[in-house]
Amino acid sequence: MLHHRIVAGAVAAAAALTLAVPTAASAATATHRPPSHSTTISYTASNAVIPNPERGFDHTTATHYRADGTGYTPLDLATLRSYRADGVTQIVRVFYMEKFVDQARLDPAWLKLVQRDYDTARQAGVGVITRFAYVQGGDYPYTAPYGDADLPTVLGHIKQLTPLLRHNADVIPTLQEGFIGLWGEGYYTDHFASDPTNPGVLTEADQAARRQVLRAELAALPKSRSVQVRTMATKQAALGLPSGTAGALTPAQAHDGSANSRVGHHNDCFLASPDDFGTFLSDPLSLDQDYLAADSRYVPVGGETCTVNPPRSEFPSASAEMAKYHYSYLNLDYNQDVLATWGDAGMTETAKRLGYRFTMTKSTVTTGRTPSVSVSVRNDGWAAPYNARPVQVVLTNGKRTVSVPVRTDVRSWQPGKTVTVSAPLRGLPKGTWSLALALPAAERSTSRNPDFAVQTANVGTWDARTGRNQLDQTVTVRR
Repeated sequence: MLHHRIVAGAVAAAAALTLAVPTAASAATATHRPPSHSTTISYTASNAVIPNPERGFDHTTATHYRADGTGYTPLDLATLRSYRADGVTQIVRVFYMEKFVDQARLDPAWLKLVQRDYDTARQAGVGVITRFAYVQGGDYPYTAPYGDADLPTVLGHIKQLTPLLRHNADVIPTLQEGFIGLWGEGYYTDHFASDPTNPGVLTEADQAARRQVLRAELAALPKSRSVQVRTMATKQAALGLPSGTAGALTPAQAHDGSANSRVGHHNDCFLASPDDFGTFLSDPLSLDQDYLAADSRYVPVGGETCTVNPPRSEFPSASAEMAKYHYSYLNLDYNQDVLATWGDAGMTETAKRLGYRFTMTKSTVTTGRTPSVSVSVRNDGWAAPYNARPVQVVLTNGKRTVSVPVRTDVRSWQPGKTVTVSAPLRGLPKGTWSLALALPAAERSTSRNPDFAVQTANVGTWDARTGRNQLDQTVTVRR
């Protein structure tokens, strides 16, 4: 027996519940109401790495579209499936658009190539954290001109990309801001810093131009999706926010659809130096650090390590910071010298705890006048989910299926907390019904694909065919 069963009330030895559906006459007579009974089951936590969507280690890939139309390397279905088999459910994909740096119009042929990549990822069950950029950096030191596009060109391209982004939002967990500077990281730029030779100094005109790019991207995406920026100062300047906890999202603002609630963070020099090579820019640094610790409870955070920097880059410090800043993903490919210092145990722990890790602890089914089911779920990860998804109790009887929506928001299931969700079980047709907890994708295109559903970290509960977490509970309806 994989679970510990506790039966309360007069049916202490029952393996299933009887759900009496009262007639109009019996419902009106209190003495004819069925007695209330309950069955509670406790679940065993798993120690395995769970390959869930929108969390965990990622592989980072890049492709190019040069002036002559060469350089595009499409995503490979077999490769993506091999990633998934290894427990990696998402990639970061950088689309370099060298050909379009001085062209107003994007080639339809290129747009078709990008669409084909999203189709391949969807088929493989893999998400694509997306970034667009015009130029990739070479060897340091970097000197102007850098080769990125100007503001009108960027805004025109974002407008043309809007249908593509909206159509494929089901496989785009989040969009990295991109476009500006080398690698699309916003620093070494010809057009978004008044003095390209000193790109760390930004005028109000520079900030205004950057603000337009960010707002154009937010408008291009459906409101269910977010944009990640490279530094905390980028978000603060764009939205007029102070650093420190005073500028961070509050619980009341979280997920309210505002621009503030839809801008997250990616740190591509995580652990590299006291300020992560210019990622933390406040004076003192603790202001940005406190800001990120608070803001990251409600927005996506991820990135990659950059250079060995002991002891901060070693696992005890790294894991503490990933928990503090609520990391949902981390590049598995770079910097491997840093990741090698974490050892097998540290890498396994990170693979388990990046993002959310939901563990069912118990469920209770109660019959009588108000039949219902409740399920308790603990988040053992470092972050809450940053995208919404439905929560359902699914009841099956042979080929018949009934889905009961649960009123909750998984984005509020914060790390280290246990939530208990409930749903009524009224009006079922006659028969014996098995119960499961389902957390499918929100979008219709992927909602029936188990690769995009959430598996809880429990032993013996996951049904890989349906993408549901079996509760080992049944309800019998007699008429």
